[in-house]
Amino acid sequence: MDAFYYLTGIAIGLATSAPVGPVNIMAIKRALQRGFLAGLSAGLGAVVADSFFALAAALGVTAISQFIDEHRDLIQFMGGTLLCIYGLHTLRAKPKLQSSEGSSAPDVKGFATSFFMTLTNPGAVLGFIAIFGSLGAGAPKHSNYVGALILVAGVITGALLWWAFISAAVATFLRNRASQNWLIWVNRVAGVLLVGFGVLLLARTALTILTQI
Repeated sequence: MDAFYYLTGIAIGLATSAPVGPVNIMAIKRALQRGFLAGLSAGLGAVVADSFFALAAALGVTAISQFIDEHRDLIQFMGGTLLCIYGLHTLRAKPKLQSSEGSSAPDVKGFATSFFMTLTNPGAVLGFIAIFGSLGAGAPKHSNYVGALILVAGVITGALLWWAFISAAVATFLRNRASQNWLIWVNRVAGVLLVGFGVLLLARTALTILTQI
C-alpha cells in the first residue's frame, strides 16, 4: 500500500506541476538564459511551497486551509502584484546568454521568486485538498500519518521529475541554438504572460470583492 501511495503522489506531483503557469514560464526563461541549474532552482522554489500545502492537505491540517480560505482575497492580491512586478521587470530586462561556466551555480533569486509566487497562490492548498479528497479509498486514512508522508514524498518526487525534465530539455535542446535577439523576444513574451497572469489574479480578486459588497 505504501508503494501505491508513493506512485499516486508522483502522478499528482507531475499533474500539478506540468500545466503552463508563471513558474513554468520563469523556469523555461531562466534555463534558456542561464542553464539547467537555474531552471531547476526556479522549479525547486515551487516544490518547497507546494510541499507545505500538500503536507497540510494530506494530514488534514484544517487551520492552514481555513486561514488561506479566509484570507484568499489578500493572498491573491499579493500574488497578482508580485506577478505584475516580476513580469514588468522581465519586460524591461536586457538578458544575456551566460557561458556554461557561468551557469553551474544554483539560482537563489529564481528559487525565492518562484517560492513566493507559489506561496501566494491560495488555490494551491485548496487544490491539493480537492485532489486528495477525490482519491476516496485510495487516500491514506486520517490517522495514517506514515501513509500521508509517503503520499507527499511522491508528490515532491513527481514535481522534481517535471522540473528536472523541463530544465534539462530547454538547456540541452534550445539553449545552444538561442541567439541574443531570440532571448530578448523570449523575455518579452515571458514578461507579457507573467503580467497577464498577475492582472488576471487582481481582476479575480476585485470581482470577488465587488460581488460581496
